Amino acid sequence: MELGGGRVDWAGGTMPLLDGQTIDQIVMELAFLIGRHQSLRTRYRLGEDGLPRQVLSGEGEILIEIVEAGEDDPAEVAAALDAALQDAPFDNAEDWPVRAAVVCRDGTPAWFVVLYSHMAIDAYGIEALIADMANLDRATGEHLAPVAGVQPADLARRQRGGAGRRQHNTSLRHWEKQLREIAPERFPPVPDPPSPRYWEASYSSPAAYLALGRIAERTKAHSSTILLAAYVLMLARISGDPTTVVRMLVSNRFRPGFKESVAGLAQSALCVVDTADVSFDEVVARVWKTQLTAGMHAYYDPRDLWDMIARVGEERGAALDLQSYFNDRRRTMATAEVLPHASASDITDALPESRLRWGTNSDDPYATVFFLINPVPDTVDISLRVDTQRVAPDDLVAILRGIEELVVVAALQE
Repeated sequence: MELGGGRVDWAGGTMPLLDGQTIDQIVMELAFLIGRHQSLRTRYRLGEDGLPRQVLSGEGEILIEIVEAGEDDPAEVAAALDAALQDAPFDNAEDWPVRAAVVCRDGTPAWFVVLYSHMAIDAYGIEALIADMANLDRATGEHLAPVAGVQPADLARRQRGGAGRRQHNTSLRHWEKQLREIAPERFPPVPDPPSPRYWEASYSSPAAYLALGRIAERTKAHSSTILLAAYVLMLARISGDPTTVVRMLVSNRFRPGFKESVAGLAQSALCVVDTADVSFDEVVARVWKTQLTAGMHAYYDPRDLWDMIARVGEERGAALDLQSYFNDRRRTMATAEVLPHASASDITDALPESRLRWGTNSDDPYATVFFLINPVPDTVDISLRVDTQRVAPDDLVAILRGIEELVVVAALQE
């Protein structure tokens, strides 16, 4: 996302309102959250040196759009508002990272729409934000407890301290070692790529979901690790390079004081996996090891990381393609996972239920490949966004279907 505008990812959505809830109460609740959490009143501007700066405001005003549904279904009006607010132009330097609207039926608030920029908050931050609402007395507006968790300004001070710098330096050393060993590029150019350049598709596989339980029981691995193993195997197959390089998005919430923080604390970790001439179970084991190591080194100043990547690329005489990403959006790694106990026939019988669906194509700059596991119950629901100059649309589909095939075949092994 560019500072002046461009693609914006939003968290939040629509929700029905309780009977009797007033506009004044909604304003009070939103003011409570924005006033308590610095990330929701932070904007980004370029300094004289051309580098971005976070600008934290102590006060300000936010627009809440109020719409009368009339004869229309308020839920449908809210959904349309949600889409419109997500698509509306956004300026990181001037606009607040919060957008809100209220849909009324005959003057009475019926639905609420609220969006938070992912620059300001991540999925766990949303959970912390919701939990903090318990600290508001809705009758009086009184704050019932101080803000929990590390605030961004305090976090910045920590990161400039000795312990923060040591962790940063350790992370960069790990990245640099990997960057000096991997091939600069893995995906050859696609002849005659289509337009728009960036394509997206999703795939739902109940059969793969049933298969995960059998593999997890055998390998003692988490489903996220199993699906990442299938993903790196498919990238190796498509690219022709058995060593796959993936940037896994890691939540840093396990660090002290971070669990309750309303902010964006996820950073990418570099996973390098050699898939040559080994079984699926061995790839799972290798992925688990690299996930652990990579996760320990996902805490750093990204500006120094960018400089280091450029320096290593210059020294190696080639630009390094590190635009392959993996993000498990289910947030299940920190909880005890419950997977189904399915028979072989259960799995094969579910295969006809698999569904492919296409997303929106765009010319907005994006990653080479970006793989997401979506939080949909009772199925493996995955999405893949690709740069079609490096991964053709047919290969996009092949990766999604291939992940299902690898998982199902692995589950049916004795």
